[in-house]
Amino acid sequence: MSRKPLAQTVFEDLLEQIVQGDYAPNEALPAEGHLAAAADVSRLTVREALKKLQAQNIVKVKRGLGTYVNPTAQWTDLEAILRVAAANADTPDVSLRLLEIRRMVETGAAELAALHATDEDLDHMQDAIRDLELAHAAEDLDAVTAADLAFHDAVFRASANPFLPVVLGPLGQLLYSMRRETSSFREVQVHAIEHHRLVLEAIRTRDPLRSRQAMEAHIDQTYGDYEHFIHRTTPRRPE
Repeated sequence: MSRKPLAQTVFEDLLEQIVQGDYAPNEALPAEGHLAAAADVSRLTVREALKKLQAQNIVKVKRGLGTYVNPTAQWTDLEAILRVAAANADTPDVSLRLLEIRRMVETGAAELAALHATDEDLDHMQDAIRDLELAHAAEDLDAVTAADLAFHDAVFRASANPFLPVVLGPLGQLLYSMRRETSSFREVQVHAIEHHRLVLEAIRTRDPLRSRQAMEAHIDQTYGDYEHFIHRTTPRRPE
């Protein structure tokens, strides 16, 4: 098996240190010579690693001053952003940012599903609701989480937009962890069953606006459940 290039190894080590908070946003990295000595590589190798970090906007070079870490919001590499999110998955900020993404994507998906859903798509949604009800009755948290995700996946596929099912794909593990955390409360499971039924009912009417509003109400309920059951001190999202 071929060995990983040294520059790639240094890049990954530096990224991991940044992700773990060893170097905070807007903080300067050590000088190239220091990094080279610490990694037992040449300064040229370090320079190549820094160029890759710079290309992904993880760091910026200030001429004559050094290399500084950019805030995560400025990063342009999805994998690096996901590593930061995974490292901070239990923080309110990451969970609320995921809910923001869900709101933007899922309300639009419900709107499209009202226009394009087939009878088979509607059956998949109904099956997911049935599975959620059975899992709730059996107090099977893993099955509850799987059925919850299956319902939303069915809505994505009913949108008839081939890009939608993969938009949240890279966030799958984070979304699963968050869903499982909130779904550990039986009251939250009841809310999910109720709202899934309302979303399906709206999509059946073929009314895009009603479907969008039904999904919006579901996400609003999810915000409320997250704040009430998981992070009671988290400020509510501005209306």
